[in-house]
Amino acid sequence: MFALREKYKNEIISQLKSELNMSNPMLLPKLEKIVISVGAGDYAKDSKIMQNIADTISLIAGQKAVITLAKKSVAGFKMREGMPMGVKVTLRGKMMYNFLEKLIVIALPRVKDFRGLKRNGFDGRGNYSFGLNEQLMFPEVVYDDIMVTHGMNITIVTSTHSDKEAFKLLELLGMPFAKGR
Repeated sequence: MFALREKYKNEIISQLKSELNMSNPMLLPKLEKIVISVGAGDYAKDSKIMQNIADTISLIAGQKAVITLAKKSVAGFKMREGMPMGVKVTLRGKMMYNFLEKLIVIALPRVKDFRGLKRNGFDGRGNYSFGLNEQLMFPEVVYDDIMVTHGMNITIVTSTHSDKEAFKLLELLGMPFAKGR
């Protein structure tokens, strides 16, 4: 599953050079990392469910996920310092490209009534974020092994500070953006 990384090296770099009018290959946008995170919400109080969520995200990402803890106590949210609040995993290098390829080729086409990802998920600094409603679209997840269905937030961090350049990079990588939105 290294086809996406090879495609970037062999094809996309030359396309980006011509379309963005950049001669220096070091200035071209590239993927830096992908962060997958899950906010546990009401499930944060149950350690078994938190561990199940962490195991599911680890299975999806192919790398061990970390349970994040609250830094401060906030009475309004009924949380205390040190309580588990969510799960996250940061992917770089080969694991990042493997996950992105799996997301584009396998997972997103399995979403019911999928019409593409919204184009307004860019943050103004070249990073793209979007959310998924459930984890069952990934082939590694076995329905009988999960305790709760949960969504996840995925952030794709690029080396550029321009949304236009980041969009072009993700589009060339095969990210299925919605038409005209």
